[in-house]
Amino acid sequence: MNIVIYGLGIIGASLAAALKDAGHTVLGKNRSRGAIEYALAHQMIDKEAASYEGADAVFVALPPDATMKELDEGDFPECCIVCDICGVKEAVEKVVFSKPRKYRYVGTHPMAGKETSGILSASRDLYRGKNLVITRAAKTDEEALETVKRLACDAGFGYIVECTAREHDEKIALTSQLAHIVSNAYGKSPLALSVKGFTGGSFQDMTRVGGVDETLWTDLYFYDREPLLNELSDLIERLTEYKKALKEGDREEMQRLLREGRLAHDKFFSEK
Repeated sequence: MNIVIYGLGIIGASLAAALKDAGHTVLGKNRSRGAIEYALAHQMIDKEAASYEGADAVFVALPPDATMKELDEGDFPECCIVCDICGVKEAVEKVVFSKPRKYRYVGTHPMAGKETSGILSASRDLYRGKNLVITRAAKTDEEALETVKRLACDAGFGYIVECTAREHDEKIALTSQLAHIVSNAYGKSPLALSVKGFTGGSFQDMTRVGGVDETLWTDLYFYDREPLLNELSDLIERLTEYKKALKEGDREEMQRLLREGRLAHDKFFSEK
């Protein structure tokens, strides 16, 4: 297939390289020239895309506002499959389905990445064995969706899950957005700069995604504001229970809370 990837950061460039390696013709489009030159030099793309002409599929790998603008205004070929690779889905769908489109839209969200960003962090095997979420709506073209699933397999994804945009946003609020907020807040402890020699795996796990791009992640949080507020409020309420047990010296209550959390943890990992 002829595929155009617009946005050659870590997500877009990794997808471009994986699809190129799978035998597809991949063209790259980017707002800065440097990423195009890097992608060409490292054989992540076949050539630069001057337009979307001739594309069978387009993946838009841009921040939320830029993604929605491109999906609304981009000059995509008739019947072309157009996918966003964005961390929120309801807001994107509202834009796409606000009027008839000549392209066929399929929402996607790769469950992969790193704590770093940009094309220098891209990897040809970033998606190998990883999960991909595809959102389905009443207006989703079934043939287009099946084609995207085949492309996902070509890119190396190991598991594909389908859901509505609302289901996506509710679950991502917990599994991604809340985790980034907690990590970011955790690292603000005054002790954090003086713990060299005292850290192990648990500290590294808690801080790994704390160094967020504040502009991008603020946009994601506010587009998913309601589900994220619900998850954040629930977490604060649960943490307050642990604080109360400590403050009151209630060892039995602390054991109960920890047991409850352990059982929830064990159930999750037994059902993965």
